[in-house]
Amino acid sequence: MAKKVLTVDDDPDISAFVKTVLEENGYNAVIAKNGETGLSMARKEKPELVILDVLMPKQSGIKMYRELKSDVALKNIPVIILSGIAKRTFLRSQEALTEFGDLPVPEPELYIEKPVEPDELAEAVKSLIGG
Repeated sequence: MAKKVLTVDDDPDISAFVKTVLEENGYNAVIAKNGETGLSMARKEKPELVILDVLMPKQSGIKMYRELKSDVALKNIPVIILSGIAKRTFLRSQEALTEFGDLPVPEPELYIEKPVEPDELAEAVKSLIGG
């Protein structure tokens, strides 16, 4: 049975690209358009991996990431952040939220800045959850 990967991105072109890369490499791709839907799908679908954008409407990837890593049932799911935002900006946002009273969360397993080559994305997924 194919391993399930949840992709959360509001850009339909990016979602289609990621879905194609995943399916061509034998994974089952599940798509959500924002962090709010993504979080509920993560709870329902129990994916082996989440690929998450940072800037999205309704609920940002920053907030969804914190909720994933703070939820006992979901915190062990590896996360690849796939974003046009620089990694240091994302990490600063996490530090700022921690300073305002949120619990600290670990860094994502991988952080890839857009644009990404199909082979690079496929290798990243494989390195975290295997083939």
